Amino acid sequence: MILIVGLGNYGIEYQNTNHNAGFMAVDRLMDENGVEVTKKGFKSLYFCGSLYGESVVIAKPQTYMNLSGEAVVELKNFFKPDKILIVYDDIDLPYGSIRYRQKGSAGTHNGMRNIVKLTGTEDIPRIRIGIKPEEEVYNLIDFVVGKVNKKYVDEFDSSLDLAVDKIKEFIEKKGEI
Repeated sequence: MILIVGLGNYGIEYQNTNHNAGFMAVDRLMDENGVEVTKKGFKSLYFCGSLYGESVVIAKPQTYMNLSGEAVVELKNFFKPDKILIVYDDIDLPYGSIRYRQKGSAGTHNGMRNIVKLTGTEDIPRIRIGIKPEEEVYNLIDFVVGKVNKKYVDEFDSSLDLAVDKIKEFIEKKGEI
């Protein structure tokens, strides 16, 4: 079984914000496959079923971003997945790009920091979706939780497509990419 967790903040006020890139990527994956993340439990909304020939759980934590690790730990302890993949935004990568890593530090992302802290390991594959604009950001918090600027919508959309393709590859190759 593979556990895929898209990070974001719940609530209408956070829809279509930079910080919800992880939610948007898993939503796009689910839309493409005609399924929904609707079950409630483990501090998450989740889907449990089969995609691309593999048993998967796809989750969107319903904690705030900084407490994402609570949901990941509950999901991990219950489902006991063979592989886990975390999908989230990254202010250090430009719009239109993604980066896949098998493991590593959480960097500046508070949601990933919480996951690393509560799981006790940096050995967690992740897909980081770029949200860095060309111009300097003066108020990082407002920018991250703000709506995607119209200037970057196309690049952001492209990065979501890239992330979905990488999630599919992760599932199809059983996490061995």
